[in-house]
Amino acid sequence: MGTADHEDTYYSRAAAIHRVEIPPPQPFSASLKNTLKETFFPDDPLRQFKNQPPRRRLLLGLQYVFPIVEWGRHYTLGFFKADLIAGITIASLAIPQGISYAKLANLPPILGLYSSFVPPLIYAVMGSSRDLAVGTVAVASLLTAAMLRDVVDPQQDPQLYLHLAFTATFFAGLFEAAMGIFRLGFIVDFLSHATIVGFMAGAATVVILQQLKGVLGLEHFTHKTDVIDVLHSIFTQTHEWRWESALLGFVFLFYLLISKHFSKKRPNLFWISAMAPLTSVILGSLLVYLTHAEKHGVQVIGHLKQGINPPSIMDLNFDSRYLPTAIKTGIITGIISMAEGMAVGRSFAMFKNYHIDGNKEMIAFGMMNIVGSFTSCYLTTGPFSRSAVNFNAGCKTAVSNMVMAVAVMATLLFLTPLFHYTPLVVLAAIIVAAMLGLIDYEAATHLWHVDKFDFLVCMAAYVGVVFGSIQIGLVLAIGLSIMRVLLFVARPRTLVLGNLPDSKEYRNIDHYQKAQSIPGVLILEIDAPIYFANSNYLRERITRWIDEEEERIKASGETGLQYVVLDMSAVGNIDTSGISMMDEVKKIIDRRGLKLVVVNPVAEVMKKLDKSKFLETLGQEWIFLTIGEAVGACNYMLHTCKPQDSEKYSNNV
Repeated sequence: MGTADHEDTYYSRAAAIHRVEIPPPQPFSASLKNTLKETFFPDDPLRQFKNQPPRRRLLLGLQYVFPIVEWGRHYTLGFFKADLIAGITIASLAIPQGISYAKLANLPPILGLYSSFVPPLIYAVMGSSRDLAVGTVAVASLLTAAMLRDVVDPQQDPQLYLHLAFTATFFAGLFEAAMGIFRLGFIVDFLSHATIVGFMAGAATVVILQQLKGVLGLEHFTHKTDVIDVLHSIFTQTHEWRWESALLGFVFLFYLLISKHFSKKRPNLFWISAMAPLTSVILGSLLVYLTHAEKHGVQVIGHLKQGINPPSIMDLNFDSRYLPTAIKTGIITGIISMAEGMAVGRSFAMFKNYHIDGNKEMIAFGMMNIVGSFTSCYLTTGPFSRSAVNFNAGCKTAVSNMVMAVAVMATLLFLTPLFHYTPLVVLAAIIVAAMLGLIDYEAATHLWHVDKFDFLVCMAAYVGVVFGSIQIGLVLAIGLSIMRVLLFVARPRTLVLGNLPDSKEYRNIDHYQKAQSIPGVLILEIDAPIYFANSNYLRERITRWIDEEEERIKASGETGLQYVVLDMSAVGNIDTSGISMMDEVKKIIDRRGLKLVVVNPVAEVMKKLDKSKFLETLGQEWIFLTIGEAVGACNYMLHTCKPQDSEKYSNNV
């Protein structure tokens, strides 16, 4: 059979091959609209409003902003019974925890109760999680104290410190609400799981060390949070240690840990662990009252103001001397608390098989903190411990938050005098017991086994917090996470593919040991979009793959390399730098007497390659839909045509 016959045969086969099509032209405005929609509205929240009458749209709009309008219409007495039990249960935990965390933030203890009254009511109306229990958290409390203390001493000017705490809470709420309104929730995703595990464990360690002040009954303590300064402060004051306080602290800590362990073993008895903090407060207060332990070195809370939240909108401080610190504190604490609340809400939603809207949650968090800053509250979110109790107590809706708020209101109105003799060491024990649950050893071990780099990020966050400061640990962890994302973009994987025997599949030869190289053909897969950040690397890496393949062929005596096939199925997009790289790669391949073949560029890539005239330079006949078709064409040219026939084929197909 002559060459002409071979050409006729292949031309007829080529006609049956499906070619990669150039997508139809699209106006820039339409392209920009689609890009913005996928970036900010991936869930298409406006879909439900299409083809609806005006009244229905109004109702749907109210339901979107206030989810209570939707589920409230179907609320039943059975739901209320479950929410009543759950609400009372979490109130028993919220009261002692609120007082403890306010002390941790160097704020008056009563603010912990204020913050468990108003914000839960706002969240119950605007939040989309059925299980989240709203309140203050230890990490945000410690962050607030550490950052505000840089500009004002809470002991020397407690009023200014208090006003700055309200102002920071206002900016945290403003930031969270803006994130939700402008659909910027994806920014929180830069706080990876590894980052959060390490940061939370480090913050928990710092909080536990800080509580040694209360446990040992020390009056003077370092304002720094790193482990070295804290331990130095403790062991240089051994002469001031109070054995009575330490004994009381370790007894109550043992009781809290035992109750938590017992509840884990028997989940149906969750209420034992939930009631343990309040029980500790009651027993500790009685013990101090009956033994007059406050006269023997055991510090107590003292007077708590009676009555519900006073307004604080006029206390917000926008003085230019303190405003940068208030804004910085608000944004950082807002991000951390928002990430924690979102993670907790999604976890419990997964257990109950329902969906929560991240952007709506951010708006709800933002509004409850904005309103909270106007009503003498400091930063609140959805703490894991309280939400877990709410979940285990069988809550059905956010009404459990309303019940908790009513219980806290009753406490504020009638019961605050009873907390006068509550020992600070009991509050310290409550915080330590809660913080031990945030040190997730199992998660860190899992990271080590699965992904060593994630483990490194986790440990960097932990070490940065414990040996530096909370801010240093946070910056270090986020920096490493962003660096990893940039490495994924700047150093994408390129793989050599081979054919699996007796199949038409082509897979990574390092992964599949039986995959066989195609004589005379080098098949490469690019596994990421091609941008300015990785174009130079890809050019160098592709050139090196060609060099290595030619050296291997020369050493083995196989058929010389003739074709380089680039599988671009995973290349989701390409910019002008990427197109220039493709031009350079083609020139390098041409100079070596080889032929570049491209497989399955997606629509966006195909459109840009066409507009840049790269398709015209390459020849559209060398672009194939599948690797199998590309390899078939290369094999045909290798086995049936002379070298010049390849050019003839290019000019005629």
